[in-house]
Amino acid sequence: MEYQSTTVVCQNCKASFTIEPDDFSFYEKIKVPPPTWCFECRQLRRYAWRNERTLYRRNCDLCKKSTVTIYSPNKPYKVYCNICWWGDDWDRETYGRDFDFSRSFFEQFAELQHDVPRMALLNKNSVNSEYTNHSGDNKNVYLSFSCFGNENIMYSTWVMKSRECMDSSFIAEKGERLYEVLDSRTSYQCQYGMFLKDCSTCFYTYDCHGCNECFMSSNLRNKSYVFRNKQYTREEYLEKIKSVDFSSFKTREELLLEYQKMLLKNSIHRYVISERNINSVGNLMYDCKNVKDSFEVNKCEDSKYIYGGIENKNSMDIYHVGYNVELCYEMQGCTRVSNCQFCHLCYDNMNVIYGDTCQNSQNLFGCVSIKKGEYMIFNKKYSKEDFNILKDRIVEHMKKTGEYGEFFPPAIAPVYYNETQGSLYAPMSKEETLKKGWHWEENVPGTLGKETISSTDITDKIEDVPDGYLKEIFTCSVCSKNYNLTENELLFYRREKIPIPRKCPNCRYKRRFDLRPLRKLWTRDCMCEKENHDSHKGKCQLNFKTSYAPERKEIIYCEKCYQQEVY
Repeated sequence: MEYQSTTVVCQNCKASFTIEPDDFSFYEKIKVPPPTWCFECRQLRRYAWRNERTLYRRNCDLCKKSTVTIYSPNKPYKVYCNICWWGDDWDRETYGRDFDFSRSFFEQFAELQHDVPRMALLNKNSVNSEYTNHSGDNKNVYLSFSCFGNENIMYSTWVMKSRECMDSSFIAEKGERLYEVLDSRTSYQCQYGMFLKDCSTCFYTYDCHGCNECFMSSNLRNKSYVFRNKQYTREEYLEKIKSVDFSSFKTREELLLEYQKMLLKNSIHRYVISERNINSVGNLMYDCKNVKDSFEVNKCEDSKYIYGGIENKNSMDIYHVGYNVELCYEMQGCTRVSNCQFCHLCYDNMNVIYGDTCQNSQNLFGCVSIKKGEYMIFNKKYSKEDFNILKDRIVEHMKKTGEYGEFFPPAIAPVYYNETQGSLYAPMSKEETLKKGWHWEENVPGTLGKETISSTDITDKIEDVPDGYLKEIFTCSVCSKNYNLTENELLFYRREKIPIPRKCPNCRYKRRFDLRPLRKLWTRDCMCEKENHDSHKGKCQLNFKTSYAPERKEIIYCEKCYQQEVY
């Protein structure tokens, strides 16, 4: 069948969006109806299900021990610590039930969610890493999220195969001794860097590759001993860097202001980061083929609308899903899955539809917290033949109610909107959230007014900080919430000559978050006006789709102008 592009009105935001012929082909392949929400609203719906970094303590409902969890104590769910959830002291099938064809699917699914015990958080195969979520295979990782294969990481997000890093985000391929570094790979002992690759001992740098011993510089390639974008000899550079008092908080604040000014006025920003891709459109894309409208993706193929994906093939509308993934649609927080649709927090599955926190299973429909299960519907076991017959009947029922083909509604999410990534990527007020019928958590973690030392009284230089600070309570200079120091954190600051931060970990994360381009594309013109470029005389006339919003002040170049200027 030959499909045509079709314009549809989004049932959420009421804006028009287009479903392309290739989209229809994919929906036909996995046997789902076309979406009724636009791709941005579909992503918003998935955001509303992802509590990545809001942690609580509550007692496990099985062993009664205190555990770290993404579910606040007032949430009406049974929550098991990870040891109990993975253990064999409870039977998931005892919660099985028949499907009622006189009622909607999502109504019955929400009831199942309230009855079946939930995993406290997603944290697998880790040592001394209690305060992590959406993570695995870590050792000594603290208050970090979406991290895999790391050691000695603190206050970081999306860090892979790295060690000895703090307050860093989106680090790939063996980062080590990094602090306040963003979107970088294979770099060592760098601080306040963004888009670094194969760099070492670089401070306050942007878009540098193959560099070492550089300071307050940008758009460098294979350089050493560059100080404020000026080349020096090794001896001259070392003399200059010696004059910078990195251990002083006052000096660091001045350097941060200078760095922010450099990013806006003295650095060239590539319109998108796209490397080794074929026929692909999006930003922060690496080694992809035929991937469209996607962001933060690595080694993906024949996919569309991917937000944070690694090794995905023939998939659409997925968020933080990766590693050997194929034929998946409308997924959130899943790994090693094949032919799965409409799933949340599912690992190592095949042929699962509408699954929530199901692991190592296959052929499930509408199940919650299943481990090593097959041919189950609403947690009830069936023969293969009966499973297929009943599944098809429920699908037809859901098509009549308008439910099939849609991800879980935020109204039945087990986490509330202000706890989720939606509050960062698509912030809404409490009133706006409740008006949609979604939920709002009133008791988010954090204390106020408990500080034992004022932020203005913290010692300026790290070498003057006493061990007694480990017993002190500080107050954030931005949100006024209290925070403290851990022993490993203080050791890191002392070793790397970093003064005690005056912001809490969440506000430090928000500062890095605001530096990154959004997961969206706008059409803009190249800002290059240089006369010496081969591709144009006077102002460059090229336009492009970029993740830098029109109101942002950075200097944005097209690929040709960027390449000619940087290389």
